[in-house]
Amino acid sequence: MKASVKYLFDKVAQDYDQQRRTLIPCFDEFYGMALDLIDSSLEAPRILDLGAGTGLLSGMVLHKYPHARLTLIDISEQMLEGARQRLAASNQVQYEVGDYAKHRFSGSYDIIISSLSIHHLEHADKKSLFSTIHKLLEPGGIFVNADQVQGRTAETDSYYRRRWLDAIQESSLSKESISAAIERRKLDINATQDEQLQWLEEAGFQQVDCMYKYLDFAVFYAKK
Repeated sequence: MKASVKYLFDKVAQDYDQQRRTLIPCFDEFYGMALDLIDSSLEAPRILDLGAGTGLLSGMVLHKYPHARLTLIDISEQMLEGARQRLAASNQVQYEVGDYAKHRFSGSYDIIISSLSIHHLEHADKKSLFSTIHKLLEPGGIFVNADQVQGRTAETDSYYRRRWLDAIQESSLSKESISAAIERRKLDINATQDEQLQWLEEAGFQQVDCMYKYLDFAVFYAKK
């Protein structure tokens, strides 16, 4: 993962949670669908959060599964510090600072999750990561990825960007925060919905689908 991604997210770590709801126009539906899909019959599922950031999604998961055993990994130590503060009441959470695209994981998981992170990887690294995720999951395990997608055409992709820019320009965010968000999005390497579904199938997943999509925000589901 590019060092510049780490640098930019280190800079906004303290304000990231406050800004995210504004920067994601479909915040409630986007995270609501991801949380609904993170489903297990186990009382204490083993869950890995890739690019966990400040632990926003993991915090929602712990509310749903209070006994879940969570592992959070992120390239930004400052972002993970926010997660440690958010999840301080739980003693069932482990934290790893590192690049999950290169990390050597041990053990296996019942559920692997990610939100707004994998789109920073080059496409070849996305495909490799999906294969790694498949290997790390127990039979019947699931992968839920709430992330960004590229439009199928240049015209639709430009439309996605215009709608997002209009939304944040009309928000209560400061000019500095808006400029920083636009700068971070210059590092995005979005793949189309179709490409990501294909890569998940090629990784070996038996059930794959895009379960929610609003412009360039999508929630993917894959079951081993």
